[in-house]
Amino acid sequence: MDQIKSATYIRYISATAPFDTVVSKSFNCYLTEFNNPEDTFVGARYAEFQIEDSTKMIYFYDGKAKAYLDWENRTIPIDSFQNNKNPYRIVYPPFFTHIKSLIKYALNTTDSLKIGLKDLGDSVQISLFIKNKIAEVVGNRIVYGEDPAIDEKYTQYDIWINKETELPYRLKKRTPMFISWETTKNVHINKANTALFVASKYFPPDFSVINNKNEKPNIIDLEGKEAPDWSLQSTDNKTINLKDLKSKILMIQFTGIGCGPCFLSIPFLKQLVADYKNKNFEFISIESWSGNMEELKKHKQRNSFNFKFLKAERNMMKEYQVNSVPVFFILDENRVIRKVIHGYLRGTTDKEIKDTIDKLLE
Repeated sequence: MDQIKSATYIRYISATAPFDTVVSKSFNCYLTEFNNPEDTFVGARYAEFQIEDSTKMIYFYDGKAKAYLDWENRTIPIDSFQNNKNPYRIVYPPFFTHIKSLIKYALNTTDSLKIGLKDLGDSVQISLFIKNKIAEVVGNRIVYGEDPAIDEKYTQYDIWINKETELPYRLKKRTPMFISWETTKNVHINKANTALFVASKYFPPDFSVINNKNEKPNIIDLEGKEAPDWSLQSTDNKTINLKDLKSKILMIQFTGIGCGPCFLSIPFLKQLVADYKNKNFEFISIESWSGNMEELKKHKQRNSFNFKFLKAERNMMKEYQVNSVPVFFILDENRVIRKVIHGYLRGTTDKEIKDTIDKLLE
């Protein structure tokens, strides 16, 4: 792995919920990565390009800045890490740099780590099981996730290495919240000149470069305002309109399949619907991560939802300023948003939701 100075390849990334096999997210790109020992954070420079046109850049990290190119608005919001709201840079490494970081971690960690090895004939599968921790590679180091809503904590990485080339070609990660895997194809090692990569060479001439200060997104206070109207598809193949829901109190949850806190809130939400069945209250759950209706249907069936489950639309998400899930909006009979609750903590969030509903029902 240390002999890899540059690599070009097609990268396929997919993700799903840990209890399902239907892909909820997928992303493919053409990627070029360059070893960069001067960069102590990631140890590499890299750029992602559209798989259909390898001259059109999607994202880059060059050790000094990163940016996702906004092809819709034709802008390049550069994040130079000058005003970082996090205690560390959020940069996820390219494939081969990622594998090197995991191997380095496995060799040096004091975590409770179980290593498995399986001979698959033409390849070898290496498994790293990390007990009691959600461990993720950010840059070239392991960062541990802390989420009090998740009871069981673990992380498993599986790495597939081709015996003939001695190169990894597949990586799978499993946590209580999601499963993700990535595969590389058309790999070329040490064919690109590391000294020639300059991200700005790939900036389209008609794009505007803007400075992204990496601040928290502006959150519009929607409490006290009329809820934006919407019309969405349900898992029952029906069109549901906000204006057609006639209950006195309505609670809307934006959720995501594969979101740990969202999943943990399901028993409470089902019980809430049962307890308030005859109290002029209705609950709607809106999936904001997956656009796969078949996955939504399976998710509803598997968890025996007793409430409507809808698929979000992009413009509607913007109107409700949904930047993370879960988030709950509690509306009164005039469809004014009376309460917005971000996140889910068992017991605490349950009480806050019920207290708000009871007060509005008085």
